[in-house]
Amino acid sequence: MKKCLVLANRELSTYFYSPMAYVIGAMFLAVTALIFFHGLGLLDIPPVFRPGEEASLRSLFEAMAYIMVFTAPLLTMRLMSEEFRSGTIEKMLTTPISDTQIVLGKFLGVMSFYAVLLATTLVFMGLVARYGQPDAGVAVMGYLGMLLLGAAFTAVGIFTSSITRYQILAALVGITILAVFTLLMGPLAVYAPSPVSEIAARAGAMTYFRDFAKGMLDTRGLVYFISGTVLFLFLSVKSLESRRWR
Repeated sequence: MKKCLVLANRELSTYFYSPMAYVIGAMFLAVTALIFFHGLGLLDIPPVFRPGEEASLRSLFEAMAYIMVFTAPLLTMRLMSEEFRSGTIEKMLTTPISDTQIVLGKFLGVMSFYAVLLATTLVFMGLVARYGQPDAGVAVMGYLGMLLLGAAFTAVGIFTSSITRYQILAALVGITILAVFTLLMGPLAVYAPSPVSEIAARAGAMTYFRDFAKGMLDTRGLVYFISGTVLFLFLSVKSLESRRWR
């Protein structure tokens, strides 16, 4: 565990010293702010919901979830790919640290940075409170949902970064996978014939995230996001193990 924490701390430090991480974080916050202010009607555009209502928080969390489709792969694209490109992964594989520890260390590092990024969105909670009385339960469940969704999405990003040395390719593959589970499954659940619609409804990430955004704690959502996180971290470990035999 100590080795994981050391590696996680190194990765977190890398994020804080990386201009790209700040650019990605700024884009995440800027798009979230644009959607949020549009929703409140603070822009010169008709509002999509009334300030202070539960819909304010729900729309904010759903917007952040969709933005994470692009943010997570961009944050994780260098985690493994850069190690492959620079050749440092070969040195890591010869040290007394297991593939599982490498993957978990990088996962904890990016999740720590993501948690900091998510914490900055609390300013929007303050703005909602200024315009009304938001439901604290919705806020808590919404942030729990964002942490679970972020964990699953970053796990996907780590996996795609582990299969190629090209960062852009890792990001594109990650975005594609997340777009399928987040953007495509919704329309398929509505318009596709059965049993495709039923499968899409159960496989779609937003099906489960919306419960959190509404302030509901559903064990199915917990199982979905935790299982997805474990699955893609496991695949990342196996991908890293395969490099030992190349």
